[in-house]
Amino acid sequence: MDDKPSSRTVRESSELFSFGVIADIQYANLEDGYNYQGNRRRYYRHSLLHLQGAIEHWNKQSSPPSCVLQLGDIIDGYNAQYKASERSLELVMNVFQMLKVPVHHTWGNHEFYNFSRDYLTNSKLNTKFLEDRTVHGLETVPIGSYYAYHFVPFPKFRFILLDAYDLSVLGVDQSSPKYQQCLKMLKEHNPNMELNSPQGLSEPQFVQFNGGFSQEQLNWLNEVLTFSDTNQEKVVIVSHLPIYPEASDSVCLAWNYRDALAVIWAHECVVCFFAGHTHDGGYAEDPFGVHHVNVEGVIETGPDSQAFGTVYVYPDRMLLKGKGRVTDRVISYRREKPLQPQSA
Repeated sequence: MDDKPSSRTVRESSELFSFGVIADIQYANLEDGYNYQGNRRRYYRHSLLHLQGAIEHWNKQSSPPSCVLQLGDIIDGYNAQYKASERSLELVMNVFQMLKVPVHHTWGNHEFYNFSRDYLTNSKLNTKFLEDRTVHGLETVPIGSYYAYHFVPFPKFRFILLDAYDLSVLGVDQSSPKYQQCLKMLKEHNPNMELNSPQGLSEPQFVQFNGGFSQEQLNWLNEVLTFSDTNQEKVVIVSHLPIYPEASDSVCLAWNYRDALAVIWAHECVVCFFAGHTHDGGYAEDPFGVHHVNVEGVIETGPDSQAFGTVYVYPDRMLLKGKGRVTDRVISYRREKPLQPQSA
């Protein structure tokens, strides 16, 4: 892009704050392999070195980021097969401990390949303790049913972390009513014997490695966005799964992405939606001026490159400055609606 931020630009006095983004680390103590289609190389061990490089970069900044958003799939599902889930998670979390600023963890499908929802809720991957507790009435209710929260890294900016596997057959007790409900929903849209296959589907996002948002979570999101509208806040939404087709492979979308978009589009405050999952990255601005940014995955990044970004926030825009495979983006805020002339 012609308008990439220069090193001088990102230090200009109008910068309010910054935050880091990194996606799909998928560490495993394994030799390099390939994706399910066998056409894209995955660097399981090297992903840990990429994470270390990202953290060293953020720690060295003269003005460090206010926080880092980890967009899910922190370790690979292969760990479960080798009974290495806890060990691999411990290794990655030890690297994150080197980071001098808070990290907010999103949960993706690979978290649920390795751990149950109950395990994750009681693990270091639950960063809900970082939520904003100054606003009463906007807590997630009932607590524990889904993993979502909001926080304020800087005055008038609210970040919302969503649970894209709130509706899912992954990580849930198979005897539970919720599992049966989600399996029924999945099979109604996907008649394939292999539920990870989108073959022949009119809605290819209905595969087992995706999930969706419950109505309870969407109602809660609507309440938070209503508060942000009223208080003239700018909002960044974070999810492992993307929700806008123009920015993503259709196979990687959340099951009920349209429902999430409907809630977001009913509000003025949302600036952008950050997601992972696709590994290739992606970007589009929707008709309502919301920027959908899918961050390129660490797991498919070769040893000679990198995959993380820092978002610099200004009064009129955000600038994503990518490293390695992560593309620079200019995220302009929506223009204020012009005042309507008073009728006589």
